[in-house]
Amino acid sequence: MLLKMKFNQQRRLRLAQGLWLLSWLALTCGAFIFCLGVYLKMELLRRSEVMDNTEIHVVPNILMMVGLVSIGTNWVAGRVCLDSLDPTRFPRWKIFLLVWFAVAAVICCLLIAVVVLAYALQGRLEESLKIGLRNGIRFYKDTDVPGRCFQKETIDRLQMQFRCCGNNNFKDWFEVQWVSNRYLDFTSKEVKDRIRSNVDGRYLMDGVPFSCCNPTSPRPCLQYHLTDNTAHYNYDYQTEELNLYTQGCRQALTDYYMGLMNSTGPGVLSVIIIQVSVILSLRYLQTAVEGAMALENPEDDSEGYILQKGVKETFEDVKTSVLDMLKFSQVDPTTSKGSPEAEDASSTPAN
Repeated sequence: MLLKMKFNQQRRLRLAQGLWLLSWLALTCGAFIFCLGVYLKMELLRRSEVMDNTEIHVVPNILMMVGLVSIGTNWVAGRVCLDSLDPTRFPRWKIFLLVWFAVAAVICCLLIAVVVLAYALQGRLEESLKIGLRNGIRFYKDTDVPGRCFQKETIDRLQMQFRCCGNNNFKDWFEVQWVSNRYLDFTSKEVKDRIRSNVDGRYLMDGVPFSCCNPTSPRPCLQYHLTDNTAHYNYDYQTEELNLYTQGCRQALTDYYMGLMNSTGPGVLSVIIIQVSVILSLRYLQTAVEGAMALENPEDDSEGYILQKGVKETFEDVKTSVLDMLKFSQVDPTTSKGSPEAEDASSTPAN
């Protein structure tokens, strides 16, 4: 037996009581995991307009699913603890506990997968934000176009909240026409010259929206002619770093979301430790109570263990059982084609 321990009646009682408290702690942790997934999901949905794909949503989806399943499984563990010392009620859990252990093990594996996915999807998240922000900046001026009228407000709020500007930096605004044609005076020589000087006929300028302005700048914000030192008094394009936000929104959002996911790591690992403790404790309780019930006097000492055999022997038994199940589910071609019943059926003419 693997990790065998002796249990008397008093130790079985204390194990059941301690496991009952631990199961409720694990249930609370499951609720925490669910709420964490909901919060992360809402944060991703709030800025879905600047994301090109939804692959990153797999992380909060798994957290919410695991949280709900964890609440259910640990509630069952608490009920098992209450019935563990009642010889008339505990046997009904014997078959169900096999399913419980399988589900609890899957929960732990999924929580580990969440931690791994959070780090693995960092590159995908950054690429998604890069494309989404690029499209958002390009459609910034389309306030009259159905389906895009919200882009201006989204980008402005985003830049002000995260203190960022553009995709990579504020120069990204120099490459797009972010002022709608309805607000351009086409009788103005400057407007005509700028449009004619561009191959695509766009109105490009070295300016940025107001939301790029840094309120900590000691001077009033300069939005236009940012690369022209002569256009503003006492102005040097190379040294005026405080005038605008210098960080790009892609990096700011990536740091924000990865910070959220990284902060979930310690919490998820703590839940895994608690869940594993519940699994091991319940296994000890199950084997100890079943051993006591097999005795003539149920109050005598019994043995509790994790595995009835060694790890290798248990693995071989499980492997053999799975192979037998697979063989049983397969159809034998000799019985389906070469059997007399099949031949008789094939030679019988249809009515």
